[in-house]
Amino acid sequence: MQNIYVSLKQWRILHAVIDCGGYAEAAKSLHLSQSTISYTISKLQEQLGVPLLKIDGRKAILTSEGRALLDRSRHVLKEAVELETFAKNLGQGCGGEVRLVVDQNFPTPLLMQALREFTLSGQGAAQVKLREVPVSQTEEVLHDLSVDLAISEHVPLGLLGEPLVEVAHIPVAHPDHPLFKLGREVTAADLAQHVQIGLAPSSDADRPDAAGSAQARCWLLNSFDTVVAAVREGLGYAWLPQHRVEQWLEQGLLARLPVSEKAGYKTVLYLIHGRPWSTTPAASRFAEVLRSLVTQRIEQ
Repeated sequence: MQNIYVSLKQWRILHAVIDCGGYAEAAKSLHLSQSTISYTISKLQEQLGVPLLKIDGRKAILTSEGRALLDRSRHVLKEAVELETFAKNLGQGCGGEVRLVVDQNFPTPLLMQALREFTLSGQGAAQVKLREVPVSQTEEVLHDLSVDLAISEHVPLGLLGEPLVEVAHIPVAHPDHPLFKLGREVTAADLAQHVQIGLAPSSDADRPDAAGSAQARCWLLNSFDTVVAAVREGLGYAWLPQHRVEQWLEQGLLARLPVSEKAGYKTVLYLIHGRPWSTTPAASRFAEVLRSLVTQRIEQ
């Protein structure tokens, strides 16, 4: 194993010099002498063999090498802190908190049931931080190394995802929409004559009405609620997750378009471990609960 000569304390002092704006300011922030700060930075540069800072007046400026190493070292320090927290939580037998990012198309009742089962399993002491995000943002949020688990339609490069649940999407419109007046099965050609309302950014490449989408008229709105409101006003039709529009279908505020059974489509939501190298016991337990509930749902 290669010897490590640079300590985390040295990186922390470098961060303070940059974040505070100079040696004197870093010394005050860390409650150290300025000579200690100066010696540490000098020793760090000597050990690394590259200049990290250059002095411009009274201000310390990063060199190009220093900037590259600073960004990497921030991740190293963050992981070191999380590793210590992880170890302390293991010692307490609770595994700390569970940080979840969930695609808004994941069935809410299933999510709530998972949280309830998780609490009853004895992990209620673990803190849960839940963030629901649109399809387009899940992958971006996963780049944050603080996320433990994510449920997403897309699996980012470098991470592994296991299929968790399928979400059926159906075409819906206002009951008085002209498409219902055709009195027959609606075809792709029929749909192309009317406005389709979707979420922006939209990825319609795999959708059944994607063929000929260049001729289709499409309005892209920025939230699910806005899409539903537009469809309820009769402004167009939309392909939406069936479980999310059931209430409006039952109330007669929306109706399912009579398309061919082959025209429906499903998306797969994946369970993704955001930090597989440091999964907490609580996060692992929550993943087990999710898998169990989905299996029960399929069997029913």
